[in-house]
Amino acid sequence: MNTFRIARQSDAQRCFEIETAAYEGDEAATLEKISKRIEVYPDGFLILEEKGEIVGFINCGCAHEVEMSDEEFKELVGHDPDAPNVVIMSVVVDPAHQGTGLSRALMTEFVDRMRNKGKSAIYLMCKEHHVPLYRKFGYSYLHPSNSDHGGMLWHEMSMRL
Repeated sequence: MNTFRIARQSDAQRCFEIETAAYEGDEAATLEKISKRIEVYPDGFLILEEKGEIVGFINCGCAHEVEMSDEEFKELVGHDPDAPNVVIMSVVVDPAHQGTGLSRALMTEFVDRMRNKGKSAIYLMCKEHHVPLYRKFGYSYLHPSNSDHGGMLWHEMSMRL
């Protein structure tokens, strides 16, 4: 059975392990960034547990004006918890648990929680091979991103709530 909850600081190390296993090279957030995201905006850091083990998470910040290529925002510089726009920084499922529907369950729960908070839209960046997946989740393609985070090509997508 899947359980969802808000992150605690004691979750940072496990989340870092999952992040580095799932993302390539420099695109993974550091342990310090993950810890800061939990500290600054725990309500935007959703944990997915299966049988008491953390197997995935989503974290975000909120902004009035969204600039997806803003690297400082990944450290929540400019984050305002009352802002209407949600900017996802990581959507991660432990590679050992991928392909089992957990990313859909995690995204569905996250979207419901943001809707219940009265947010207007959710924004994210992904690599090209994930564009069809996020379209299935209800996101619209915006354009290639100006971001070169981790030396990768990214694509920006959004969902109106």
